[in-house]
Amino acid sequence: MTDPKPSPPRRIAHLDMDAFFASVELLRYPQLKDLPVVIGGSGHATTEELFAKILQSEPEWDDFRPHKIPLRFFPRLSSYVGRGVITTATYAARQFGVGSAMGLMKAAKLCPEAILLPVDFERYRHYSRLMKETVAEIAPVIEDRGLDEVYIDFTNVPGVQRKGGHTLARVIQMTVLSNTGLTCSIGVAPNKLLAKMASDMHKPNGICVLQASDLESLIWPLPCRKINGIGPKADAKLAKHEIATIGQLASQDPIWLMQEFGKSYGAWLYESAHGRNEDPVSPRGEPVNMSRETTFEKDLHPKKDKETLGPILTQLCERLSQDLKAKGYLGKTIGIRVRYGNFQSITRDMTIDAPSNDPNIIRQTAGQCIKRIDLNRSLRLLGVRASNLQKLEGNKQPKEKGADKEAQGQLDLEGS
Repeated sequence: MTDPKPSPPRRIAHLDMDAFFASVELLRYPQLKDLPVVIGGSGHATTEELFAKILQSEPEWDDFRPHKIPLRFFPRLSSYVGRGVITTATYAARQFGVGSAMGLMKAAKLCPEAILLPVDFERYRHYSRLMKETVAEIAPVIEDRGLDEVYIDFTNVPGVQRKGGHTLARVIQMTVLSNTGLTCSIGVAPNKLLAKMASDMHKPNGICVLQASDLESLIWPLPCRKINGIGPKADAKLAKHEIATIGQLASQDPIWLMQEFGKSYGAWLYESAHGRNEDPVSPRGEPVNMSRETTFEKDLHPKKDKETLGPILTQLCERLSQDLKAKGYLGKTIGIRVRYGNFQSITRDMTIDAPSNDPNIIRQTAGQCIKRIDLNRSLRLLGVRASNLQKLEGNKQPKEKGADKEAQGQLDLEGS
């Protein structure tokens, strides 16, 4: 009896679009190439509004093509006033320390001359679909991880073993560029954990192939935060024990890690530091909910630290709104999650009249939920979530309702 043919070595890829939203905008406005550009916030110039601005000063203007708009008509970050956050930024802007999820007012201090553009999720979804369709035609087993990234199972794709998957990654990279005009970075490795790390090593427009034998030389010298799943809190705790690199983490006693970080997470830390991960690449169904949350460096009191917590809650609501719009969903139920100083976690939810992804409605509802928690205990974590999700029909966004911008900065404790 003939022995069964051995399974081919597992090869997993992670594809990450380069500064995706900003890159899509540069297709529309190529004159902004190599300039610091920030995408985020709301209420600033669309293409149509830019043309209207040109006509006000130059009534004879007759070339209504986006790439012909002079630089002087684009709004600068220095003129922004509000509590919006950055969705993404070009690599030129990142050199000034500007990055995703940063408040626009803070970013304006770092790079006041950066050009500020509004978010256009309909356009980003179009290019996201085009990218994923392109990848699926070459390697059909993909896992959607958002608008700008996917995991790809290379294992059974013909030709994958050439150069460890580099040839196939290059084919995908060039085809995505041809079909979308956008660049991407791809990491190829034995599993999803290492593939994710590899895709970040040669950005932008790079390819990095990792083998299991590369663990000690290429992975272990990296900071622990490079492991997807180690957040700032865990990283700070590791640092207290003088564990700064993945190699130092790998050298720890797994029993000690489980004692310090909990049985499940401690075991995961040890396995991850050794580059071990068996998670499959699996196409996902509809999400059950979406959420955004943050853990504070020090506990904050809902009443004493109201001026600090208010803007934080507003930013979380804005980022959740961006996530919902990016993936084409409305939320019927809006809620919060808090963790007190003693690590007790509670949630509060409210069902709204009509499903929405409007940041103002999310913020108002989250504020109502805040009133239903114990406001005399300090908080370690604050989060906001949307559940009971509904897919937008035809990707049409509902009209957003206005809201008192000043009130959005308060923590809404009145009447509690």
